[in-house]
Amino acid sequence: MSAKGNKKGLVLVTVLWVVVVLMVIVAVLGRKSRLDMKICLARMEGLRCKWACRAGIEKAIAVLNEDKAESEVPTDSLIDLWNDNDEDFSEIELQGCRFTVQVIDEASKLNINTATREQLLGLPYMLEEIADAIIDWRDSDDVPSAGGVESGYYEGLEFGYMARNRPFRTIRELLLVKDVTEELLYGEDTNLNRQLDYNEMDGDASPPFDDGDTDLDEGWIAYLTCYPSDNAQTQTTQTQTTQTQPTQTQNNQTQNNQTQNNQTQPGQTQDNQTQNNQTQPGQTQPTQTQGSRTQPGQTQPTQSQPAQGQTTQTQPTQGQATQTQPTQGQTTQDGGQVSARVNINTAPDIVLIALLGGGNEAEQTAQAIIAYRESFDYGIENLSELVDEGVVAKNTFDQIEQYLTTRSDVFTIRCFATADRNGLNGARLLTEAVVDRSSSPCKILYWYQGASN
Repeated sequence: MSAKGNKKGLVLVTVLWVVVVLMVIVAVLGRKSRLDMKICLARMEGLRCKWACRAGIEKAIAVLNEDKAESEVPTDSLIDLWNDNDEDFSEIELQGCRFTVQVIDEASKLNINTATREQLLGLPYMLEEIADAIIDWRDSDDVPSAGGVESGYYEGLEFGYMARNRPFRTIRELLLVKDVTEELLYGEDTNLNRQLDYNEMDGDASPPFDDGDTDLDEGWIAYLTCYPSDNAQTQTTQTQTTQTQPTQTQNNQTQNNQTQNNQTQPGQTQDNQTQNNQTQPGQTQPTQTQGSRTQPGQTQPTQSQPAQGQTTQTQPTQGQATQTQPTQGQTTQDGGQVSARVNINTAPDIVLIALLGGGNEAEQTAQAIIAYRESFDYGIENLSELVDEGVVAKNTFDQIEQYLTTRSDVFTIRCFATADRNGLNGARLLTEAVVDRSSSPCKILYWYQGASN
């Protein structure tokens, strides 16, 4: 009896251990299954959000193209469908997702590649040393300005890098410049939805750290751009075959020299000149000898030195960039052309104030421009109206006219997609594209896709 009792006890213990082991296996498998289900759900929601964002981007591009094709007036303003279109852009449902689209005119911003030091200082929270560092980052030399820094500073950082010494390629590149922080670039709107969310007005309770008021600080990304404003992205200028004839003038000018892709106004074409001759704003200078300089508003072609009385043909040197700092309408080192024009009909007051150089007088002028443009359905059609109607003083207008336009071709499109889990918010995705509608089909200049905060 004692042996049989011991055997029964061992069997009972063994059964209990088997039950415990099976329960552990079931629990592990159940946990793994739940985890797999969550992963599959997240992937499925991410895929849906990806294509919802793509649908939103394509919808915005279609609206932009339609606006350009069917526009009855030669202006782009804030009442156009690309900006004022909640019916097509807000909370659109699509296959278990909903998406919202924002279209932002890049010409409503100040171009960081051509803005002067005074214009940069007109931005909120801008410091002199930061403005100098920005200019040093984009210029072609490695000599620091009074308050700026060059590659020597950046190479000395823990994770060193070189200053670009070329124009900014994306606006987020500003984060590489000395003393530029995410707080300055993004402000309180870290998720870029242009809305004041609960965590963006609670002070230091949760990131981002904000001032706790009900006004949204959008940061510099809302006021600065690095993209040309209107149909200005061109290929490297090439010089056509030209025939030169010597003259007896002191500057030994050549005649009938033509360059490809130069845009000249009637009566403003200037013949090829020798060293140190300068052109006036708004004029196009053909092929020049070494040492010539261009002013804002010019296009600088490839340099060449034709022999006297000979037919010459010059091509840009392969792999060699133009070593000039981009100004209004000038060829950049990347072979493109920078157009720093700000759309007078879409620019916010902060951009207009910065464009005017900052200060109380600039603020008053900016508010007068905004009040005047809002009196029209489609904004200002002719820039000369600003002087004719007494909105802007003549001397002030002459200083900023080269930076103004009424049309736009480059836009940033942001699409925010959110998965729907039976009434609850699921995965979120942000897609951002910068498009140039001056070409057909629309040209994508920048593309970003990632999780939205």
